[in-house]
Amino acid sequence: MKVVAKIGSSSLTTVTGEIDHTAVAKLCSEVADLRADDHHVVVVTSAAISAGLGPLGYGPGKRPKDAGLLRAASAVGQIALMATYKGHLANNGLMAGQVLLAPTDLWHRNRYLKSRGTLEALLARGVVPVINENDAVADDEIRFGDNDRLAALVAHLIDADCLVLLTDTAGVFTGDPRHDADASLIEEIVEIDQQLELAAGGPGSVSGRGGMASKLAAAKIAAWSGVETTIAQSDRPKVLREAVEGVAGVGTVFRPRAQRLPARKLWIAFALPPSGRIVVDEGAREALENNQRSLLPAGVTGAEGSFQAEEAVELVDQSGTVFAKGLSRWCRADLDTYRGLQSSALPREIAEEVIHRDDLVMLP
Repeated sequence: MKVVAKIGSSSLTTVTGEIDHTAVAKLCSEVADLRADDHHVVVVTSAAISAGLGPLGYGPGKRPKDAGLLRAASAVGQIALMATYKGHLANNGLMAGQVLLAPTDLWHRNRYLKSRGTLEALLARGVVPVINENDAVADDEIRFGDNDRLAALVAHLIDADCLVLLTDTAGVFTGDPRHDADASLIEEIVEIDQQLELAAGGPGSVSGRGGMASKLAAAKIAAWSGVETTIAQSDRPKVLREAVEGVAGVGTVFRPRAQRLPARKLWIAFALPPSGRIVVDEGAREALENNQRSLLPAGVTGAEGSFQAEEAVELVDQSGTVFAKGLSRWCRADLDTYRGLQSSALPREIAEEVIHRDDLVMLP
């Protein structure tokens, strides 16, 4: 079985922002336990930025806003973080292999194949890949956004059987357990709906970018990849083994969907924030849903937002229901000018398709 285990900054650092060696040692021990049963495990780790802030003079709760300083902190903290993993994995007879990924490594076909080949080569030789986003040189406009999404895309990349998101809470609850004494753990979720996403809220700690909302987004990506996901508490004894074996109550389990999306469409559907909306008529919606057509200007009736070409947009029908998402080949200004026209009436410099079918994802 292939397992992707992601652990967040709040679970890997102390209250003073330093790397928690006890937490890393526990995780590495549990990875070794799975490896002993011939499971292949990939670790996606956060905490590089947190680990680098202290050495650069930023104490607890003093996270700078300057992007350059955060990238510098990542460069400093990454060394300490990987050295910690290397040491604790070695204590368990395992070798660590550092892999830093950028979104383009999973978006462009050639780099996607190379990334997968690297991970497969490491796993075949018994190495534990320890993955992080390449924050030191990350483009603020093109990034995973958080390591939960990165972990879900890695799970798709290696055809994982199981994704485990380790955090400082026991899973998804019916309410916020910090404020609601009657909140209870939801042990299984078959479909992530809008109500659940709204209830998830924002980031849960000052040390990370994630939170339950990002974990739900990751679980949705994984579900569309055919990968089962478990959100569980990182300090729970034997949490990785229990998640892999499906022990009841280990956390919240998200069941995979039967339909599997390719990596690029996963990225479009779930990793890129929409910059606007395009409103289409019923004929266009039917052609997109039932005939796998591209979106042409003749079917467009309106638009919202000031999006540019190659940015992600949602598609909505006449009732305002979002049913698809894609990369628009047109900017908002061109759409306002030429919407409703037949393709033959367009200027030569304008693309015939507003959204090409290869850049379009139908949403549940």
